[in-house]
Amino acid sequence: MRSDRDASSGAPESREAEPVLPELGGNQSTMQPTMQPQPTSPGPHVFVVDDDLAIREWLEVLLRAAGHSVVSFASAPAFLEAYRQDQPGCLVLDIRMPEMSGLELQARLRERDAVLPVIFITSHGDVPMAVEAMRSGAVDFLLKPFQDNDLLDRVRQALAMDAANQVERSELAATRVRIACLTPRELEVMHLVVQGKANKLIATDLNLSQRTVEIHRARVMDKMGATSLAHLVRMVFDVEAG
Repeated sequence: MRSDRDASSGAPESREAEPVLPELGGNQSTMQPTMQPQPTSPGPHVFVVDDDLAIREWLEVLLRAAGHSVVSFASAPAFLEAYRQDQPGCLVLDIRMPEMSGLELQARLRERDAVLPVIFITSHGDVPMAVEAMRSGAVDFLLKPFQDNDLLDRVRQALAMDAANQVERSELAATRVRIACLTPRELEVMHLVVQGKANKLIATDLNLSQRTVEIHRARVMDKMGATSLAHLVRMVFDVEAG
């Protein structure tokens, strides 16, 4: 946000009363944008949550001019009602708002296990709150007023982070599906293999022949799509950590 956006810019200093948000799927307007994108809509979205109408509209113009798809909200509850976790993107969030603060919204997203990257925008007096937000996992925070490119750079970084998160979550989901396809015996063998036990010890533990263990182990590697023991160990550990 440009540094000359101050009292001389003519923008109102006080925040307006929160407008009533239209129902999802309605026609998008400049004054009250709605949550138009559906789960099948391509590309990530930059979600903007700020109760200041002038700032919301300015951010929409800036971000759209940079080629981003933008969906904005006048309040945190309105965003929470509309947001779905399968929607990629990032969140540009005012830290101090009535009804629900940016920090409270960030906490709600964590409760939902949402990994949407958050960029906070805040005034100088809110720096301690912004530091708390960073400790809670925010990507970054910008002090008002800020330069256009500062925000655009953070948004690009946040979208790249979200793309990596989406790939990781997709891989974890695929691994869980593969594990669910294993038989109970194959699961036993897999966990013992991941613990580093040799086939001979696994055979003794499970009261099986070594040849039978080798067959189960080969089936595990095939069903899991593992290219090596290290690959299998990493997949299992990632699922357990996730």
